[in-house]
Amino acid sequence: MPDAGQAPTLYGSRPVLTVGGQVQTQLSDRLLGLSVEEDVEGLYRAELTIANFDHVNDGFGFIYFDRSVLDFGKPLVIQMGAGTTTTTVFTGAITALEGRFPHVKPPEILIKAEDRLQDLRMTRRTRTFENVSDADVFNQIASQQGLQANVDASGPTYPVLAQINQSDLAFLRDRARAVDAELWVDDKQLNVVSRSKRRANAFTLTYGQGLFEFTCMADLADQSTAFTVSGWDVTGKQPLSFRATSSALGGELDGDLGGSAVLQQALGERNQQVVHQLPFNVQETQALAEAYYRRWARRFVTGTGVADGDARIQVGSNLTLNGLGPLFEGTFYVTAARHIFSPKTGYRTWFSVERPGIGQS
Repeated sequence: MPDAGQAPTLYGSRPVLTVGGQVQTQLSDRLLGLSVEEDVEGLYRAELTIANFDHVNDGFGFIYFDRSVLDFGKPLVIQMGAGTTTTTVFTGAITALEGRFPHVKPPEILIKAEDRLQDLRMTRRTRTFENVSDADVFNQIASQQGLQANVDASGPTYPVLAQINQSDLAFLRDRARAVDAELWVDDKQLNVVSRSKRRANAFTLTYGQGLFEFTCMADLADQSTAFTVSGWDVTGKQPLSFRATSSALGGELDGDLGGSAVLQQALGERNQQVVHQLPFNVQETQALAEAYYRRWARRFVTGTGVADGDARIQVGSNLTLNGLGPLFEGTFYVTAARHIFSPKTGYRTWFSVERPGIGQS
């Protein structure tokens, strides 16, 4: 597993900005700040602050208000890093322009951009789907939005699914949670993949060597020893019930001590009953119970950190963190990443991680 932070000792950390298919070197040179943010909910976002006042023709004036370079809907691609760490961290389109007129500094322009999931965010519907699986729904909505679909998540077939006054994005997020999958878009491809099947980078970070700072907490407050989901079998005319326990995690603990086990030892059993879902068959009942259990169990140990800028640290990456002591050392799953640039501090990567267990000393 390679170490993150493998950029050359000295390198120009300014991002490469491509707008409307053209590399904009001057735009990068005028960059005052940049943030690219992604998380497991999808819809990656970018914000750029650009100096917007300089020599224009025979005098001084605003540079980017004519919309020739920066305009609504223009494609934006951001590359960051150097050497083996160079990666595209954002592909999307400009959705907002903001003029800033500070008291003691020259005027600036703020650019906001979102990836292709913004099309789904801005489309709200009320409709039903009959005799479909979640994969069927993901493929259908992707096709309607002009996206290719990469769906690798198992789930039952439902007699009916209802999208009630929801955006396509909100609805797909709900369906992804129901089958324990994660949703994101790569340019024009909609991806819906269960966590265990998501192919991502794997790195090692060591405190004091690439990992600048890290805060981590193991918390029993939201842990449970089991999640039970109940429903009604419409075909067999009988009640349904499934109780999900730590076996739902499979091999994710990898030798660690899980939150359920710690809770059982420290405080006793704490079982949760899910009451706001009504599944209609055995498969749906089990899928919901296990998805609920995994979602909360994975958040037993959570942390945030700041590392030397590395564009390969992305949602879905597996970070092995060393130098933290036996309780917290180990492999974490990246749930959010923010790539940040400023002329003062250069390139840094902020990240959020989670893990279902603590180390056993």
